[in-house]
Amino acid sequence: MPFAQHRPTSDQPAWKHRLYSIIFESETREGKIFDVALLILIGVSIIVVMLESVDSIFAAHGDLMRSLEWACTVLFTLEYAARLLCVQRPLRYVWSFYGIIDLFAFVPSYINLLLPTANFLTIIRALRLLRIFRILKLSAFMEESETLMRALYASRRKIAVFMSTVLAVVLIMGTVIYVIEGP
Repeated sequence: MPFAQHRPTSDQPAWKHRLYSIIFESETREGKIFDVALLILIGVSIIVVMLESVDSIFAAHGDLMRSLEWACTVLFTLEYAARLLCVQRPLRYVWSFYGIIDLFAFVPSYINLLLPTANFLTIIRALRLLRIFRILKLSAFMEESETLMRALYASRRKIAVFMSTVLAVVLIMGTVIYVIEGP
């Protein structure tokens, strides 16, 4: 369990324990729902960033994309604040690997609001895909032979980390190439 050392102490309010359970513990029903919702939000955010790079799509649906982008930014900000609220040592989370990744999920949008020329910073959001390996805790995906399932299950974390890393690198590099070369 990640951040177990950050679990709220027994003298903390019950709502902090509940929030911690939902956010950090994928074994609970609410935790699974939270993880799936977060993964969907991450996917929507990445798709919006990618579609914004296509001039014809952006020209036709620019307002919708900007609205979705800001909705994702606000939700990522709220999620980050909730994580900080429920851990015992917020600064330790801020400087952790996932804390920094989570911060990169919304900070580029705010920087872009202040500095419109900093639009390329939205590619950092692809780093958020590294969280996708958590989905493997949610359920079995396929009904294949028992041998194949055992092999996949035994290697699930390695496969997920590899695939999410490759996907994140492809998205980041593709966006970097687009920013450098243009449309």
